[in-house]
Amino acid sequence: MPTLNHAIDALSRHVGFQAARLRSLARRLQDADVLPSGAPGVAPEVQLRHVVDLLLAVASDATLRRAATAVEAYRATTPGGADLSQAPASVRATAGQQLEALARLAMDGDADARRMRVEIVSTWPEVVFLFEDGTAHRFQSVGTLSGHWQMLGHRRATTINGAALADAIIELFGGRK
Repeated sequence: MPTLNHAIDALSRHVGFQAARLRSLARRLQDADVLPSGAPGVAPEVQLRHVVDLLLAVASDATLRRAATAVEAYRATTPGGADLSQAPASVRATAGQQLEALARLAMDGDADARRMRVEIVSTWPEVVFLFEDGTAHRFQSVGTLSGHWQMLGHRRATTINGAALADAIIELFGGRK
């Protein structure tokens, strides 16, 4: 099982985030019980969910103080901002679940997962999955108007290359390259 330090190194090396920023965010997420803390003399082991949480925290450009709430907000976004609370469990997809599914596909060597891009909007909670054919699946906060500007000002986003994310996930959890 990979440790938190392995996850930080892999995200820094493959995806390009600054290791110092990842460490600071990881510490805040540990304080908020989002990431495991480990034990004295034992490094915290991470699962796929924890790596996705760390990725969301750093890509959302959240302040250290708001890191845990940002992860929760981005993870809970739904397709088009739809309220899925009354939907069957089989269709209740959130951005967090989709990111984990994308990571599992990457571990299995799926070529389409490597060609995708994921855009994390830092101006408001939105996660966009960009496919090779030009289509985009937008996950937004429940109740927002899909495809519309969510606030005044500029839209800022971090785009994550699917191949880079796949390489980081494969390094951490194994799989076919």
